[in-house]
Amino acid sequence: MPELRSLAANSPSRRAHWHALGLSEADLLKPKIAVVNSSSELAVCYAHLDGVAKVVKDAIRAAGGVPFEVRTAAPSDFITGAGKQGSYILAARDIVTHDIEVQVEAALLDGMICLTSCDKTPPGHLMAAARLNIPTILVIGGYQASGAIDGEPVDLEDLWSGTIAERVGGKAKFPLEAMVPQAVRGPGVCAGMATANTMHCVVEALGMCIPGSAPVRANSDKMFDKAREAGARIVAMVQEGLLPRTILTEAAFRNAAAVTLAVSGSINAIKHLQAVAVEAGTDADLFAIWDEVGRQVPVLSAVRPNGPVRIEQFEDAGGAAATMKRLAPILDLTAQTCMNQPLGAVLDAQPDGDADIIRPLDRPISEGPSIAILKGSLAPESAIVKLGVRDPKRPDRFEGRARVFEDTPSAMAAIERQAIAKGDVVILRGQGPKGGPAMGGGASLVLFAIDAAGLARDIAFITDCQLSGLCLKGLTVAEVSPEAAVGGPLARVRDGDRIVIDVPARSLDIDVAPAELDARPWNQNYPNAATGYLAAYRRDVQPMSKGAVTIPTA
Repeated sequence: MPELRSLAANSPSRRAHWHALGLSEADLLKPKIAVVNSSSELAVCYAHLDGVAKVVKDAIRAAGGVPFEVRTAAPSDFITGAGKQGSYILAARDIVTHDIEVQVEAALLDGMICLTSCDKTPPGHLMAAARLNIPTILVIGGYQASGAIDGEPVDLEDLWSGTIAERVGGKAKFPLEAMVPQAVRGPGVCAGMATANTMHCVVEALGMCIPGSAPVRANSDKMFDKAREAGARIVAMVQEGLLPRTILTEAAFRNAAAVTLAVSGSINAIKHLQAVAVEAGTDADLFAIWDEVGRQVPVLSAVRPNGPVRIEQFEDAGGAAATMKRLAPILDLTAQTCMNQPLGAVLDAQPDGDADIIRPLDRPISEGPSIAILKGSLAPESAIVKLGVRDPKRPDRFEGRARVFEDTPSAMAAIERQAIAKGDVVILRGQGPKGGPAMGGGASLVLFAIDAAGLARDIAFITDCQLSGLCLKGLTVAEVSPEAAVGGPLARVRDGDRIVIDVPARSLDIDVAPAELDARPWNQNYPNAATGYLAAYRRDVQPMSKGAVTIPTA
């Protein structure tokens, strides 16, 4: 076994503190494992994690380790997204990573298990694993139960979309007050293939959790069984010296991209994986990888919002593991996993699953890509379009006149007064990593309003903001980079400019001469005030090409 780094600092004073916590002299010689817990009474996403932590700690002790529970920030879109137009959500991802560093690295612990739940904790945990490079396993916290009205399932997507529909004169699936007590019926992350469940599948595709973990019903026997396995496995990983940077390689990132594309997951996975790649010290370009892999991978499963399949059905059909078995011919099966086995050996032990819910490669639900990377005169670095399951009524190519908005309230007001016309390209700018800051600003609200107003098939929507993983409406291009707040071309667009979106050509262009576009003045004052942590975030955040990390990059 490699020498425990926790023993490198074993002064009498340090030992005295740990003796006071109940550790024996024998305990001080054992692997010391951080159990990273984002438990919070603010948000149901994390409300059950104390119970998971207890199971994990018991398993670590049984395996010969000593657990130390540490806490981090607990970002949850519907709760901690209420302030500053949602700017704290993405910004909290990096706080989670920093939280882990200042506790786990400062104490020189030997390994860690991260209880991963809502959208920003999986990437925050992976980034910390890559940064600290100590043995790490993630435990998937699972998705929430939802209810039903008149025998028809109702979840948070129904409630959220219904709320916006009624705001712009549409109608919800059921009365809102009837859906409120049914949409969320227990702890865990949002049901559906939104960002959280996408990232849970990404964790498994990367090889950073016990196989067969994602997705999983929160507080189920299966979830607790995987937590126990992780508790035992992390002690073995410390003894083996198996480190995250051995696992988080370009091959693993390619595999994760393929799985996300196959399940038509959230576009947010791209920037999160890019951030992990940066923290791991690799030069992997996830945007280039996504474009390359996307040309090979069809859609194999249509979990909501992509289609009628519910997340429970996807789990029962084999989940991420079964998806990888279908994708095996195009995956790198030599990629290392936390089991100290290559991915191919891990998948051999997993069941094949239901081929009707998770289709084989030769019988896909839809041709790919489910997510495409665009570039052009309006997006010199990158932009992302979510396509999902192909809809013949949604154009792959769109030309229209720009309608520019600097903030969400202005765009919403235009939709509400029916001032958006067929052929318009609605542009919401100044909402990127620096402009938002932290991509706050509510582009998802605008997109759902466009759909609720019946405009999704007749207009296009472009933004430098991020979108909720529940967003799949019309022809929408998000996360345009460089963003407007740093002077990207999006900052210079004017009402009436001709915009051309061509998905087959992977292009996003503005029909304005480059010299004229460059000469146009642009708003060099950030549209949204930022104080406190958000001001520091705005100062430090790197561009999308670096995953919007807040550490210095080359």
